[in-house]
Amino acid sequence: MAVSLRTLYRDIASLKAQGAEIDGEPGLGYVLKPGFVLPPLMFSSVEIEALMLGMRWVADRGDTVLAAGARDAAARIAAVLPRALRRELETSALLVGTSLRRTTHDTALELMRAAIRDGLKMKLAYRDKRGVTSHRVVWPFAVVYFEEARVLSAWCELRGDFRNFRADQIVQLEPLAERSPRSPTVLLDEWRRSLQASGLTILPETGSLPF
Repeated sequence: MAVSLRTLYRDIASLKAQGAEIDGEPGLGYVLKPGFVLPPLMFSSVEIEALMLGMRWVADRGDTVLAAGARDAAARIAAVLPRALRRELETSALLVGTSLRRTTHDTALELMRAAIRDGLKMKLAYRDKRGVTSHRVVWPFAVVYFEEARVLSAWCELRGDFRNFRADQIVQLEPLAERSPRSPTVLLDEWRRSLQASGLTILPETGSLPF
């Protein structure tokens, strides 16, 4: 294909820097593991502002892992954008104000997200507003990020119904090896329908992304 080895090695290094999992070494060959998709290269000005505002919010309000992910995502997107769009991304004037109350439950939130990704049950000790502690086994399916609180939404085996648990009132949290009988996606859909049936909502009506 009229590509020099030097160019090939440089391109491989660039792909690795963008997060591609590539095995191999010069002189032997390379294998790109499945699941890597190059990020889109073109955005409108409004899309750039939306991306930067969202990533700045997560970098400021998210736990340690999510905040690092937001910063890394911003750097990767900037690395593949044309120069003009990269400048718009880096100089976006939409800023995130300092939160009046910081929420720090890094380890718990990371465990929640991992359990949801893997479809696993969790055991938790929860202290309610009256100071009474109860022990539950739950099937987690969502973490809701309010401005001043983080809330775990799950099916509760003790109550036989959906329940919401504030992260700052969870005294102890332990992922279990047992999978939830229903997947997080199914539980999320059922939860939304139950909220609509009761006339309640804590999420936008279109809670899913358009892809």
